[in-house]
Amino acid sequence: MQPVDCRRSSCGGSVSDTRRQKTVTSIRVARPSRRGVLAGGLGVALAAVPMMASTACASEPREAAARQPRDDAARQLRDLEREHGARLGVFGWNTVTGASVSHRGDERFPMCSTSKTPAVGAVLRDLDHDGTFLSKIIHYTERDIERSGGAPVTGRPENLAQGMSVADLCGAAISYSDNTAVNLLLAELGGPTAVTRFCRSIKDPVTRLDRWEPELNSAEPGRVTDTTSPRAIGKTYARLALGNALAAADRKLLTGWLLANTTGDKRLRAGLPGNWRVADKTGTGSYGTANDVGIAWPPGQGPIVLSVLTTRPDADAEADDLLIARAATVLATALA
Repeated sequence: MQPVDCRRSSCGGSVSDTRRQKTVTSIRVARPSRRGVLAGGLGVALAAVPMMASTACASEPREAAARQPRDDAARQLRDLEREHGARLGVFGWNTVTGASVSHRGDERFPMCSTSKTPAVGAVLRDLDHDGTFLSKIIHYTERDIERSGGAPVTGRPENLAQGMSVADLCGAAISYSDNTAVNLLLAELGGPTAVTRFCRSIKDPVTRLDRWEPELNSAEPGRVTDTTSPRAIGKTYARLALGNALAAADRKLLTGWLLANTTGDKRLRAGLPGNWRVADKTGTGSYGTANDVGIAWPPGQGPIVLSVLTTRPDADAEADDLLIARAATVLATALA
């Protein structure tokens, strides 16, 4: 009988192999249970909650601080409206930060002569195709002047005798609020509703012009024709003076005429710091309607859009320039 080789196991492995297998088996890592995994994950999630909460809490004071000037402005505008006994519509927008202030910003107000800016914008974009239309001479009569109710530039004898270029009519309409000038421009456009179509084409769904000067200034409460909202007209001025609604050369012309405005010293400009550049257009009508819309540039800052529209309940009420100036001060404080 052959002696049994004790170094071999019956399965063909050596004793040392068997020991090694047992050793490996003895240190096998236990798998975690599903309950343990869930409990551990929940622990991590719960541990993260204080960190997330602290981050949110830290941002809340900053957001509240940023909102505070605008909240204060809204309250001050309500107080101004009550104090002056007027209906006040306001929209202010810092085009760099995006911050805005609104009071009755989407309600309709009579436009009056603030409509002259989009009217001129329509002339620049839709009629001056080849760069020569602005030099065209328009002749008019005494009857045109009498009908319009205002001719500070077109009424000058030399202009009546010789006629005026389209460019000069545009400048007279905006910088001097010349009614005869804008009526002549509206005639070239095909009538007031051309301004409405122009506004729709530059994404203003609200502003509408239906009548000529001076009828468009009747401003009866509840009238929809010849109206806009503070937000709509403010954004339209921004598209014309700052955006791409006009070609660069036309935009420069329009902004220059707004900067040269002679009718707004007691309104927006009176309420803004003296070192701000202001490009604006005023409007005045019955029922104490007084408006001023424009763009202001604080020193070293980007442009701020300002739109203040006001009206009163009595047909013979006086325009309230001071209300517009005080509203401008509120906007400057909140947005600059």
